[in-house]
Amino acid sequence: MASKILDSFLSENLKDLKDKGLYNVIDPLQGANGPIIKIAGKELINLSSNNYLGLATNQRMINASIEATKKYGVGAGAVRTINGTLKIHVELEEKLAAFKGTEAAIAFQSGFNCNMGAISAVMDQNDAILSDELNHASIIDGCRLSKAKIIRYKHSDMDDLRLKAKQAKESGQYKKIMVITDGVFSMDGDIAKLPEIIEIAQEFDLITYVDDAHGSGVLGKGAGTVKHFGLSDKVDFQIGTLSKAIGVVGGYVAGKKDLIDWLKVRARPFLFSTSLTPGAAAACIEAINILTESTELYEKLWENGNYLKKGLKDLGFNIGESETPITPCIIGEEEKTQIFSKRLNEEGVYAKAIVFPTVPRGTGRVRNMPSAGHSKEMLNKALAIYEKVGKEMGII
Repeated sequence: MASKILDSFLSENLKDLKDKGLYNVIDPLQGANGPIIKIAGKELINLSSNNYLGLATNQRMINASIEATKKYGVGAGAVRTINGTLKIHVELEEKLAAFKGTEAAIAFQSGFNCNMGAISAVMDQNDAILSDELNHASIIDGCRLSKAKIIRYKHSDMDDLRLKAKQAKESGQYKKIMVITDGVFSMDGDIAKLPEIIEIAQEFDLITYVDDAHGSGVLGKGAGTVKHFGLSDKVDFQIGTLSKAIGVVGGYVAGKKDLIDWLKVRARPFLFSTSLTPGAAAACIEAINILTESTELYEKLWENGNYLKKGLKDLGFNIGESETPITPCIIGEEEKTQIFSKRLNEEGVYAKAIVFPTVPRGTGRVRNMPSAGHSKEMLNKALAIYEKVGKEMGII
């Protein structure tokens, strides 16, 4: 017989979320996640995917995945440390290291797994982590798992970071101190102040850790935030995903060879989870080939991002302080944000509402993610729908 306590907990809390406009409904797609998607038989302009460069449907990558699947099979068959490391995994890691400008790289099953594995492999209860208050949930969970003292600093506030680094260093309590930041903050689209962070890190001998999930493929001609600032030799940990701009699935850590060797023997997701499928690894390799051959997709992404950003701002929407193609329309109250997103959907735009706990209460927003795959016609249609719904609801 099922637990009555669990049944009660679930029914009460699900009702509470729905009553507060915080319950998220998942919409299955009836096809590929491209610039136009189909949900429940209806075609919509897609502004919610992190498929920034449109590579999730790239034919070269599809062909590479098929060929690798035929050669190696649909799965790797084991964890990496037993006999689940296939030649194609080694090729991917060499390709990633060259792309990021580091000595070596290690591939994980997801970007989330990178943060769960890499932080706790190096930091422990004798250490401290300085973490930006708006860091991604996977960074927060990775820090907790390490058991290190977590010291949050105000978002991109370099005075606060310097003060807290100084206090942590002078306290003499910690063997190691790490500073962790997102490269691009996914809810607001702003870029971390990496040059200043590196300067502070050098002053106080901090380990530097940059999660570039939303920067890889988007900044630095595709190579990411660290490359954008010319700091590849100054950052200890470069974390990235293979599921956003790269368009497939997985994650990686790039850095010095000794660091990568250590992660291969101490990062628990690497040790205890079957490795990336051969097809995924091959598709990722081909994606990096595409990015290194040409900047065409990168340039198209920025052209579309700037066009949509200007259009929304000119209409009178609050788009925050975004410095990247990620463009939030900040509505505020949670229920109103949900209604706004629903009305956009009804008119033909899929732009998902993002509310607490993903963002702070009262800062609900619809986050727009234009891609290299969008045409000007699609973006103009989306802007017209935004104008209609925004005026209808008194937002603009």
